Amino acid sequence: MTNIGDLIIAQEFQGRRPRGPQPKEELHRINHRIKAPVVRVVGDNVDVNIYSIKDALAIAAEQGLDLVEISPTANPPVCKVIDYNKFLYEQKKRMKEQKAKSAKVVLKEIRLGPHTDDHDFDFKVKHAVKFLKEGAKVKVYVFFKGRTIVYKDNGEIILLKFAQEVEDYGKVEKMPLLEGKRMIMILAPKTK
Repeated sequence: MTNIGDLIIAQEFQGRRPRGPQPKEELHRINHRIKAPVVRVVGDNVDVNIYSIKDALAIAAEQGLDLVEISPTANPPVCKVIDYNKFLYEQKKRMKEQKAKSAKVVLKEIRLGPHTDDHDFDFKVKHAVKFLKEGAKVKVYVFFKGRTIVYKDNGEIILLKFAQEVEDYGKVEKMPLLEGKRMIMILAPKTK
C-alpha cells in the first residue's frame, strides 16, 4: 500500500530534473562497461580478430592499456586497445586545433540615411575600409525613417556609390535589397 505523502511528492517532482550534479554521459564504453559478448579488437601490437569480451580484456590488460568501444553499432562492435586518457587528450587537442583553424566571419554594420551628407559618407567609408582591411565583412544599410521610404532610389544610389568608394578593398557580396524599412548591401573583403 502506497503512502499518500509519497504520491504527493511524486506528483510535485514529476517532469522536473533532479537537483545537484548530474552523472556525466560517457563518450565511449571502456573495459568492463562494454556489454557485447564478442568484439572485433584492433590496435597497435594486436592481431585484428574477433574475440570474446573476456579475451579482449585480457589482451588489453597484458599491455597495460584500456579496451575502448570505438564503433558500438558495428556487428560485432569494434574495440581498440589504447590508453584511454591519452586518447581523450589527443581528441581534445585535435578539436581545439580544428576550432582555431575554422575562419570566424565577423560582420560589421554601417548605417546610412537616404540624405546622408558628404562628410558623414566619407567618415563611414573610412570605417568600412578599416573593417575590410581587418578581414571583416561589412553590412551597409540605409534606414528609411517614417515617410523617407519614398526615397528608395536615393538609398540605392548611396549604397552603390559606397560600393564604388571601397572597391579597392572589398567586393559586393549581396547587391542592395530592400527589406522592410532597410535597404541592405553586404561587402566582403578582397582576397589577394
